[in-house]
Amino acid sequence: MRYYEEEGLIPPPVRTEGNQRRYGEQHLQRLLFIRHGRELGFSLEAITELLKLAAHSEQPRAMADEITRAQLQQVRSRISRLKALETELATMVEQCACETVAHCKVIEVLQDHHLCHHE
Repeated sequence: MRYYEEEGLIPPPVRTEGNQRRYGEQHLQRLLFIRHGRELGFSLEAITELLKLAAHSEQPRAMADEITRAQLQQVRSRISRLKALETELATMVEQCACETVAHCKVIEVLQDHHLCHHE
């Protein structure tokens, strides 16, 4: 929580006479919001903006939609790259039906980047 406090995502908690931090329900709710946002892959900058929007619920939702659409595009791009990597790795495994490393397609492709097709 201290990290998020330092980043300005969580307000400073009340401190006891012994200088211990005492977090309340507001802190817990914000932490859950942040954690859920991180699980969905949002950057801390995006979460900061979403928290600001959440604090002003009368605002139009356009900015929240824009932030979410950008995150969705990043996720789709990442999925596309991962699918290409999956195909490349599957091809390497399928083509490597050799007995020795000297004829192994996996080693060959790793040694010669030009043989890769995932980019």
